[in-house]
Amino acid sequence: MSRYSWPTGARRGASTGSSTPPSTPSPARPHTLRRGVTAATATGALLAGLVVAVSGTAQAAETALSETGWVASANTNSAAADAPQNAISGDTGARFSSDADQAAGMYWQVNMGSAQTFNQIVMDSGGYGGDYAHGYEVEVSSNGTSWTVVDTATASANPVTASFANQTAQYIRVQLTAAVSTNWWSMVNFTVYNGGGSSSSPSPSASASASASASPSASPSASPTSTGTPPATGGSFGSNVYVFTPSMSLSSIQSTLNSLGTQQNPNQFGTQRYALLFEPGTYGTSATPLDFQVGYYEEIAGLGQNPGQVVINGTIDSYNQCPGGVQTNCNATDNFWRSVSNLTINVAGLTGCFSGEEVWASSQDSPLRRVQVNGNTTLMDYCDGSPDYASGGFIADSNFSGTVTNGSQQQYVDRDGSVGSWSNAVWNQVFAGVSGAPAQSFASNSGDSGGPNSYTTLSSAPVTEEEPYLYQNSSGAYNVFVPGVRTNSSGASWTENGANTAGSSLSINTFYVVNASSTISQINAALVAGDNLLFTPGVYTYNQTIQVTHANTKIIGLGFATLIPGAGNTTMSIADVAGVNVSGLIFDAGPTTSPSLLTAGVAGSGANNASNPDTFDDLAFRVGGEEAGSVTDAFIDDSNNSILDDVWSWRADHGAGAGWTSNTATTGLTVGGNNVTAYGLAVEHYQGDEVVWSGQGGEVVFFQNENPYDVPSQSAWMSSSTQDGYPAFYLPNSVTSFKGYGMGSYSYFDQGVAIENAMAFQAPQTSGISFNDIFTVFLNGSGGIQSVIDGTGTAVSSTFGGPSDVVSFN
Repeated sequence: MSRYSWPTGARRGASTGSSTPPSTPSPARPHTLRRGVTAATATGALLAGLVVAVSGTAQAAETALSETGWVASANTNSAAADAPQNAISGDTGARFSSDADQAAGMYWQVNMGSAQTFNQIVMDSGGYGGDYAHGYEVEVSSNGTSWTVVDTATASANPVTASFANQTAQYIRVQLTAAVSTNWWSMVNFTVYNGGGSSSSPSPSASASASASASPSASPSASPTSTGTPPATGGSFGSNVYVFTPSMSLSSIQSTLNSLGTQQNPNQFGTQRYALLFEPGTYGTSATPLDFQVGYYEEIAGLGQNPGQVVINGTIDSYNQCPGGVQTNCNATDNFWRSVSNLTINVAGLTGCFSGEEVWASSQDSPLRRVQVNGNTTLMDYCDGSPDYASGGFIADSNFSGTVTNGSQQQYVDRDGSVGSWSNAVWNQVFAGVSGAPAQSFASNSGDSGGPNSYTTLSSAPVTEEEPYLYQNSSGAYNVFVPGVRTNSSGASWTENGANTAGSSLSINTFYVVNASSTISQINAALVAGDNLLFTPGVYTYNQTIQVTHANTKIIGLGFATLIPGAGNTTMSIADVAGVNVSGLIFDAGPTTSPSLLTAGVAGSGANNASNPDTFDDLAFRVGGEEAGSVTDAFIDDSNNSILDDVWSWRADHGAGAGWTSNTATTGLTVGGNNVTAYGLAVEHYQGDEVVWSGQGGEVVFFQNENPYDVPSQSAWMSSSTQDGYPAFYLPNSVTSFKGYGMGSYSYFDQGVAIENAMAFQAPQTSGISFNDIFTVFLNGSGGIQSVIDGTGTAVSSTFGGPSDVVSFN
């Protein structure tokens, strides 16, 4: 984000990779799901697999249970020939198959008809050798409804044997915990064994074993642990959470805030994380205001149930960075990972150039939520040096009584609130449900000299659910408020009809508070028990997947808590369940390539979660920057009706490990769920299709993208033998319905090679698909983007830098 030389009038943003060596072009679409196996190979491998399975069980002296009368089922979309029952049919010529790539949350289960005692299962994929369960958990149940995890593991070869303490249960379920993009899941034989000994009945508190410890300042190695009991909920937020009270002296509060701001302002890729929370009350006066600066990894939040219960007389500010103190290189383009929420600011205190203004000069993942600003606000720092570029930004559920100065902010989105007025646009200023917003004016010459402002204005937001937040009730006890779903929303939720935000409260005692000593087994035990998670500020490395299997689980990060996969695992997997929220976290890629960082739902699910969607708020996915990392597909969202609200997926263009062959990452976001809605979506610098949206009925309000800067050659970056580059946003031909508003893609190929991208957006041309107010921009460098969408829209290059605007398509 910091390596650039801007053309006249340009503004700057941020930016994405490939897990395959980038010198080898990714395979052309469509993706082939099934690998072929010859009959001879299959038969030979099947026999070999059977020999291994039999010899293994003989050595263990286990007794196989009779499978007569057993009934198998699965949540996969398997063809009739690959039915779940085939795995227990005794026919070695038949198999169960998922008929789709392995994905976390897929399961196969068997009803044994009555309670059985057992301590081992063997899964044999026969001749489909790579189709074994690569990552899985074994669950048991007495009623087919309440499940207990008895084993969690990964496998590296077929057959897969899982052994555990004796269990007595009627049902067994195997659920995948890892996504594998190269193999389906197949079973020719599923066998259950009883080795004798005492038995145990399923208990809701049982959990998986084997874990990795975590530290807020380091990335510790895995340390095997085991727990059968979920850890205690509630507890301390730790030393990196500061709670201020109105009874504290203002000078003491000011000193603490100044000290942290000074420390964090230059700390772009440091490991320190902080949440600075204000109890209900008033801080500062007009005569003695509280003015302070916010740096990296600082979350500022009020602890009232509504913003009016915490009042700051002063300002909460984010200023330009001027590397090396050079006053001609001052910008806010790298001002990430900071936030302000749930409070009121009565603007006071600043003098000189910024007199009478709240200053929030920031870029991606720096949201303003649930704030009331009484006074003027500037989103550009025009007082500290030059050229003052900025690349934001996101506002939601907030009211601004005065003028909001957009200035140099190249793009911004404001959802559900109000503004006194908005000063100007650069390339893409988007409003949805905002009273006082500028009128719709995006045109074919928006952003050009003499052209109209690039305003995209929607009267309402189609469907929203505000981010859950921590607050104190009237007794001073901590709770988490969970706002409800709104459709066709406009205006802030906390001022709608003069009432509080609609929703419900959860006691902090329903949350397992994760800290430096928490292990992965404790976290997963808490989740199995139905607890929520609250991550205290820190950096956590885990060698196994965090597995979310209960509906309505809330997972909240304080102070930009950061999760890293330590062993090429998926960091977090959410089953196909409703009402899950994940918010306030950074998902960093680890040193070993992971298939994904976060997955939600199951591909092809028919679930309808419209009344209780999964929601993802203020999330960052980061590949490189803080540390070298690699991932194939950062975020896979197969959850129907889910809502993405301020999500930034970034393959780092600077920092540790930033390089074409080092921080490799193919895709920043894959959406397979139907009726998914996204606001404030930014996906940047990935090495393949940056967003793949294959679900039906999707809707995106604001999208920002930069192509990868560091493409070494055209041959290393080809969608096919005839298509240069990769689209920033790709809809496969199977998609028949989609709506997009205010979507832009920029190029800056900085390797001195003329790199071309055939199109920024690629989609089927059908009446159910519409793109509105979309554009491209040439920032600098070589080459450019040849069209905006499917050959429509003027090319941008050093000759014409853009913006190249397309008002509507399809």
